[in-house]
Amino acid sequence: MNKTNIKIRLMGPDDFDSVVGIDEKVRKAPRLEYYQIKFERLVQSKDNLPISLVAEKNDGTLVGFIMGELYMGQYGISQEKATLDTIGVDPDYQNMGVGEQLINEFISHLKKLGVDKINTLVDWNDYRLIHFFSAHQFSPSRVINLVRSI
Repeated sequence: MNKTNIKIRLMGPDDFDSVVGIDEKVRKAPRLEYYQIKFERLVQSKDNLPISLVAEKNDGTLVGFIMGELYMGQYGISQEKATLDTIGVDPDYQNMGVGEQLINEFISHLKKLGVDKINTLVDWNDYRLIHFFSAHQFSPSRVINLVRSI
C-alpha cells in the first residue's frame, strides 16, 4: 500500500464502529464500553478540543486511529500537555507506515496547538509498542507511575 492512498483526518462520531472493529482485531477482544466512554469524552463532548485522528483509505475504509487528550493546567502542570492513550492499526495494514503517518500527524497537530510534551503509558512487556514509540523519540519519563492494588 502506498502512503498517498492514506488520508489522516480528525476522528468523528461516525468513526466509532470502525475504531472498535480495528481495536478488536488487534486485541482479539472487544472493548465496547471503553470506546463508548472515550468517544463521549474525546469526540462528542464540546468540552474537549478534538485531537484524535483516523487513517482512512481513498475508499473511506478506516485502517488506523490514534486517540489522545489535551490538558491545560491539570494536576498543577502549567504548560499545555497532551496524552496519547490509544493507537491502533488494522493488522492487515500494519508495517505499511500507517502508524507512522498517524503519530507524525498527531504530533504536528499538537505542535500547532502549542503543546510541548506528549505523555503515554506502555506495558513494560509490549516490546513492539515500546520500539514503535522509541523510534518516534519517546523516552522514559522522570515521573513514576504509582499503583496500589486493593
